[in-house]
Amino acid sequence: MLPYRSLDEAAATLGRNLTFAETLWFNYSANKSDYYLYCHNILFLFLIFSIVPLPLVFVELMRSAGFDKYKIQPKVKLSFPEMFKCYKDVMRMFFLVVGPLQLVSYPSIKMIRIRTSLPLPSVWEIFLHLLVYFVVEDYTNYWIHRLLHCKWGYEKIHRVHHEYAAPIGFAAPYAHWAEILILGIPSFLGPAMVPGHMITFWLWIALRQIEAIETHSGYDFPWSPAKYIPFYGGADYHDYHHYVGEQSQSNFASVFTYCDFIYGTDKGYRYQKKLLQKLKEGLKSGGEDNGGSYHVPTQDLKSD
Repeated sequence: MLPYRSLDEAAATLGRNLTFAETLWFNYSANKSDYYLYCHNILFLFLIFSIVPLPLVFVELMRSAGFDKYKIQPKVKLSFPEMFKCYKDVMRMFFLVVGPLQLVSYPSIKMIRIRTSLPLPSVWEIFLHLLVYFVVEDYTNYWIHRLLHCKWGYEKIHRVHHEYAAPIGFAAPYAHWAEILILGIPSFLGPAMVPGHMITFWLWIALRQIEAIETHSGYDFPWSPAKYIPFYGGADYHDYHHYVGEQSQSNFASVFTYCDFIYGTDKGYRYQKKLLQKLKEGLKSGGEDNGGSYHVPTQDLKSD
């Protein structure tokens, strides 16, 4: 709750007029508790889990309309009931684990001093905070993910997430309840190290989940804006990890590729990409010699 009774008092405290964004924030948040504002994350996550994957559902159902060429594992086709079952499982965990976790974790937010006050952060400040959050989460998630691929961690916890060897958008948050709790730690570390404004925290939670849905989409769209992000892994990168499954010792990173490169856990993926390229070039030249062309499904060329 803001400690100002009016816009004039807020402006006097800041020593300047409020910006348009700050005026909106004051009008919305002035009489709302910090706890209430924090709990907005529950609504945001529900909407993201429910709405953001929907275009991918339509794409999966309309693959004959030209989308099949972007499917990373084209032999795998999920029906609407199968995708809806995944969504129902995600919602079950949302209401049993994610939502309650948000409700009871507010003291930790107060402890690290996520603020709701004025002034609002600048766009540059928000960008720098988000960059730190993504890098910190990516690094810590990498090591936790590797640990979850040990025999005990995989069999008892992580195998649930790998039930989708060809991932779909709804499967991004699909996981064992223990994994949901464990992977909450990397998401919290960045804001704990560099606390910012509640709006920045909202953006962080939202963008991280949207990114996870994109990397679990099962489609490698050439027009994706994420392809312009340096060191970004993307759907093709993470799809390989799901395809290999339990035996995977490659592509553990959640967002970027630098950890896998530094620690040598991208060698299988790089070898596979080189092999695919050679096979495609060979088949293409052979097709041209015969006056035809070949469509080579990615899954058909994967090697164990």
